[in-house]
Amino acid sequence: MARKPKDDNAKRTNGDGPTPKEAPATAGGSGPSTAGEGANARPQLNVVAQYVKDLSFESPGAPQTLQGPGENPQLKVGVNVNAGARGEDIYEVAVNIEAHAKSDVGVIYNAELVYAGVFRIVNVPQDMLQPIMFVDCPTILFPFVRRVLSDVVRDGGFPPLMLDPIDFARLYAQNMAGDQKAAQAQPN
Repeated sequence: MARKPKDDNAKRTNGDGPTPKEAPATAGGSGPSTAGEGANARPQLNVVAQYVKDLSFESPGAPQTLQGPGENPQLKVGVNVNAGARGEDIYEVAVNIEAHAKSDVGVIYNAELVYAGVFRIVNVPQDMLQPIMFVDCPTILFPFVRRVLSDVVRDGGFPPLMLDPIDFARLYAQNMAGDQKAAQAQPN
């Protein structure tokens, strides 16, 4: 087997960008540029952490509801997204899902989940920050929200609750349109 010649001067990188030899010079020409410098810095969205912030499951009709849901089973699911700054370029986004199953017999189960993520958002224009927090971040979190909620309902003794994908862009647009209508309806 042939061996590659060893180059002691070769620099190793983690693949996140150009090697030090290829790094572009800054405006002053004194060395490699760093992320966040200058007007041409690329926008970045990084997940710093994600976690279950609050979780509640109750089945007040068990064990009777475990034997069958009764007549007229109904499921009501509500979704809400909250977001806020937690430091410089650090934002917390929380997806709140409430699922209430009931029938003519009474409550089958109630499940409530607040699943949050901490995101680092840099080099993003101020007018794009809100759509990123209310569309892109919840979209990243949703598969984890779906899995946690499915697991907790299944662990409660019921068939897993498999939520359909949520179009956070559409929800954001609807909320923005509703806010505009409310603002126009208020007298000055």
